[in-house]
Amino acid sequence: MRPFEYGSALDVADACSKGTDRSSFIAGGTTLIDLMKLEVMNPARLVDLNNLPMGGITIDDKELRIGALEKMSAVAAHPIVATNYPMISEALLQSASPQIRNMASIGGNLLQRTRCGYFRDTSTPCNKREPRTGCSAINGENRMHAILGTSESCIATHPSDLAVALVALDASIRLQGVQGSRSLKLEDFYLLPGQTPDKENQLRPGEIVTEIAVPRLPVARRSTYVKVRDRASYEFALTSAAVGLELDSATIRDARVAVGGVGTKPWNLPEVRQALIGRQVSEEAFRSAAKLSVKDARPLPDNGFKIHLVQLTIIRALMNLGGLA
Repeated sequence: MRPFEYGSALDVADACSKGTDRSSFIAGGTTLIDLMKLEVMNPARLVDLNNLPMGGITIDDKELRIGALEKMSAVAAHPIVATNYPMISEALLQSASPQIRNMASIGGNLLQRTRCGYFRDTSTPCNKREPRTGCSAINGENRMHAILGTSESCIATHPSDLAVALVALDASIRLQGVQGSRSLKLEDFYLLPGQTPDKENQLRPGEIVTEIAVPRLPVARRSTYVKVRDRASYEFALTSAAVGLELDSATIRDARVAVGGVGTKPWNLPEVRQALIGRQVSEEAFRSAAKLSVKDARPLPDNGFKIHLVQLTIIRALMNLGGLA
C-alpha cells in the first residue's frame, strides 16, 4: 500500500469540495482498503464520510428511504425493510460475511468494484483497471464472468447483490456534488462496459451517494432473493434472482425480475415481467417466462452453464413465491 493522506469531511459540502481524481471517499472501507493493498487503487487522499448526517431508514406512503451510511446489517435487520421489502433484506443477508456486513455501508456496497481476478491482479492486462490494455478474461479463466451486457472490452460481472434487488424494485439513487443534488434510477446509474469499461457509473467527480429511495410497490411485499454460489458463505453469485409477485388469487397482477452474477451491471428483465403478468401461477408459466432472460446472452467457453442456471434460479424464486415449491 502506498502512502496517503487521511481526513474527515466536516459536512456534505466539505466532502464534495475534497473530491478530486486524486482522492477517494471512505465509509466502511471494506472494498477500498483491499484494492489499495493490491495497488489497484492508489488515492493520494482518503476523505472519511462517517461524520456526515447520511443515515436513517424511513418509510411513507410513497417510498422507503435508506441513508447511504447505514450499515448493511442494520438495513437487513430493520423491521420496515424485512416486512415491506423482503428481497432487500435477503439480498443483504446473503452478501459478504457478518463481520463485513457490520462494517460496510449501503452506499459503498452499490459502488464496490468487480471481483474479476484479472482486475485485481496488476500483473495482467485489464481495460477496466487500465484502459486500452486488453481484457485477459475473454481468453482466460471466465467461469465467474458475465453473459449479458458484455463487450469485446470487458466481461466482468457486477458484484452487488443489493443492487440487483434495488434495480428490480425501480429504486433511485440520490447524489450530492458541488453543483447540487440529483436523483437517478439505479438501473440507469450503472453503465455497460462498451468501449469504456473503466467508466462504471454516472458518478461525477466530487459527488457522493447520500440516499437510496425505493418506491412503495405491492409487488415488493411478496418478494425474495435467490442466490446460487459455490459455497454457502462469503461467496459471490454464480447466478442470482430478485423476484417479486403481486397475485390476485392465482393470477399474476404484477411482477419484478432482475438477475445478478450474469450481467456486467445488475440486470433488469422487463420482458420476463411482461410475460408473467396476467398468467396463472404455474411451473409452465414460470419456465416459459424464464427462457426470455437469456435471449441476448453471449456465453464463453467456461460460463455457458449460466444460461441454464440463471433460468433455474428465476424459476426457483417464482416457485417459492407462488407456493409451488
